Amino acid sequence: MGANLSGRVSDKEGLVQPRLGDLPESCVAMVLMNMDPPEICKLARLNRAFRGASSADFIWESKLPPNYRFIVDRVFDETTKLKISGKRDIYARLCRSKSFDGGTKEIWLDKNKGGICLSISSKALSITGIDDRRYWNFIAIDESRFQTVAYLQQTWWFEVSGEFDFQFPLGKYSLFFRLHLGRSSKRLGRRVCNSEHVHGWNKKPVRFELSSSNGHHAVSQCYLDNPGNWVDYHVGDFVVDNPHALIKIKYSMTQIDCTHTKGGVCVDSVLIYPSGVAKEP
Repeated sequence: MGANLSGRVSDKEGLVQPRLGDLPESCVAMVLMNMDPPEICKLARLNRAFRGASSADFIWESKLPPNYRFIVDRVFDETTKLKISGKRDIYARLCRSKSFDGGTKEIWLDKNKGGICLSISSKALSITGIDDRRYWNFIAIDESRFQTVAYLQQTWWFEVSGEFDFQFPLGKYSLFFRLHLGRSSKRLGRRVCNSEHVHGWNKKPVRFELSSSNGHHAVSQCYLDNPGNWVDYHVGDFVVDNPHALIKIKYSMTQIDCTHTKGGVCVDSVLIYPSGVAKEP
């Protein structure tokens, strides 16, 4: 199809008619700027004019978050910054999951709309009793993007919290805790789940709480359920109306009723997504 569109076309008198490849790159770029990134990349394969136009900085700057300079400074080291060849390169690098803050956090752009997505490792959370190996342990697991989760064997006082400062692009965001009841592993090539320590979560709900420095607050409660599966527990939402303001997000989950013990849960991460964006596995 691309060859037919860009090839020469003659009328009945043999006169050569204009072809798609004769369009000025500046005109093509103006059209591409109104398309989503996956569409731009497809059209870039059409011919030389579209390929050249698709690299225009002003196209990709319109697809990047307005505060992308803050993100680049926060996420990339100086060596990587020197290798960046343009706005398209920045966009492509951010679409690939990138770790920062000592590997305890990851950030990536939604490939379709360019929204910012974040994942915060259990190692960046404050967990009551984490240093006491009778109760908590960090275990290796390939089902986490961080390859490590915090595993609770048993406790009376369940409390996990954290905070994070960031310049978020405009929009509404949802925050989740990613949890798993039971301890999964591989046996003879098959996934199995050990639920030996799972108990106490059906007696009282876990309280989830979220607050932001720009005035948003959310509280919810939920019983932990569905052993053997990863579940994203929705904590709440917050709205950003100034993309250049540094916002502090605080989040927690607690179950501190000391009338019973609870255990057998894996704490993987905290997830932050633009509301409505599909979460990556």
